[in-house]
Amino acid sequence: MSEDRQLHCIICGEQKAEGEGIRIVTEFICETCETEMVHTDVQDAKYPFFIHQMKQIFIEKNA
Repeated sequence: MSEDRQLHCIICGEQKAEGEGIRIVTEFICETCETEMVHTDVQDAKYPFFIHQMKQIFIEKNA
């Protein structure tokens, strides 16, 4: 089997193997960020950051 492809996480910006996270539409979120996001309370200071980063999923790159 071929080597995993490296993808750029839209949350932390790190390169991770494709199998180490989730794809939403055309974007990638690494497993570490996914876990942190689902355990973050809406009152946490980091919550707005996650929302801002997730908006990249819905913004067309060549609009």
